[in-house]
Amino acid sequence: MKKTDLYKNQGLKIAGQMKQAGAPGRFGGEASALPDRREQRKLDQAQGLVPFAVKLNSELVQQIQTLAQTREMGLNEMVAELLKKGLAA
Repeated sequence: MKKTDLYKNQGLKIAGQMKQAGAPGRFGGEASALPDRREQRKLDQAQGLVPFAVKLNSELVQQIQTLAQTREMGLNEMVAELLKKGLAA
């Protein structure tokens, strides 16, 4: 065999291996594990959650994020707790 034929066969072999390899998790079954935006919106509405966009100072956002990390809770829960405390006062 010629050297070019060896390279061609090696390329065909690699291409065949790539076709038989499974799809990565982000494209396979794991991708459907997370709800898409429409499904997530329906889940949020069922829980009584409403999107609420606010523009805040970056320093304030950093404080809220660090507070949420120290308490090991999500940012949404942390903001909800702070708003409840602020409205109760």
